[in-house]
Amino acid sequence: MNKKDIAGLRRQLKVDNDLMKISDIFNVYIMKETTDIYHYQSQPFEMLDRDQQELFIKNFKKLITGQVDEKLFELKFKRDADNHSQLILHKGLLSKEVEDWKDQMLQMTEKMIKDNPYEKDVVITFIRAEYLKPMKKRNDEAEESERDAVYSHPFILCSINKTQEAKRELVFDYVEKAFKYNIDVDSVIDLDTPMTGFLFPAFSNGASDVNHVLYAANKANEPDYRFIDEVLNGDHTITAKEDKEVFEEVMKDVMGDQLTPSTLANVYREINTMVEENEDDEEPRLDYKNVERVLNQSGGEQVESEKVKAAFERITDNESYELKASSVVPKYKSKSIKIQTKVANISISPQDLEYVRQVNYKGKRCIMIEVEEDVDIEGFRLLPEAFGE
Repeated sequence: MNKKDIAGLRRQLKVDNDLMKISDIFNVYIMKETTDIYHYQSQPFEMLDRDQQELFIKNFKKLITGQVDEKLFELKFKRDADNHSQLILHKGLLSKEVEDWKDQMLQMTEKMIKDNPYEKDVVITFIRAEYLKPMKKRNDEAEESERDAVYSHPFILCSINKTQEAKRELVFDYVEKAFKYNIDVDSVIDLDTPMTGFLFPAFSNGASDVNHVLYAANKANEPDYRFIDEVLNGDHTITAKEDKEVFEEVMKDVMGDQLTPSTLANVYREINTMVEENEDDEEPRLDYKNVERVLNQSGGEQVESEKVKAAFERITDNESYELKASSVVPKYKSKSIKIQTKVANISISPQDLEYVRQVNYKGKRCIMIEVEEDVDIEGFRLLPEAFGE
């Protein structure tokens, strides 16, 4: 699933939407520091009052919000695993009876809590739904509706949420004129910050893919590998941060650890162009040959293919390793690059790196930034000075 697929699903997650039909919701309560199911409850989603539906919809949206390969990861299922989650989830998806669906979701719950007690009470929520995606874009002039032909995506979404501690308060009773200690014994489910979860199956280009699952991590670039391996039975995943670190190490190995800002700007521009040109297609990847081409087209010293290939092998133990292009480039049009010095911290976008220079001025190293407009500091316009004076 690419970011457009995920964004499209997220946009349709709303109450009273005929393109998003949520049939069942199943909540399971797990007590902290135990591996037992304390309580569970299943009901049709439409039986919840509207306020409850809104709360859960908001929770589901937050779960699938984040950057691909940073917080959201499409995982391929392993071929072999005991009590395979792919089979459990597929059975749950195809179940016609609610009791069958519940049984499969309880099996998934058992896998989540086995040998892994949570530090707080948690609620595991499953929904079974259908996402209808129009095959054609909206055309106001055409007689046929965009919804005359749709792709159908039945799916299961799981969200795991912690509970908040009960409130302990000192209150004043006006009737009895006395101070009393009050404790609220009901747990409050924190639906604003889902801990983790997943969507099955993944889908792209109008087709569902039961061989992949979309996993949502708790924090960016910090996937829970136990959950991936033991609960979802998914293959190991590489984060965007890890891919970027590999790319930087390859660059240093091949070109050294000193580059001009313009060379680095050209490298990022070349890779970003690849990403934009393939935005609607499969995620572009960089093998050692692609990296060699990018480096040689970026204005730096010419590098040899064998040198890049050797760097890939040294750093990844795999000369055939491929980097995701989107993971390598910092957010291209935002101030995602930080230049840190003892005097000042500067934020700049990758596309503006070409305007930065490090120069010697009166025997001292200085950072020079080319600007087209007047510069204001605290409401004062800076006077231009001739360089070197």
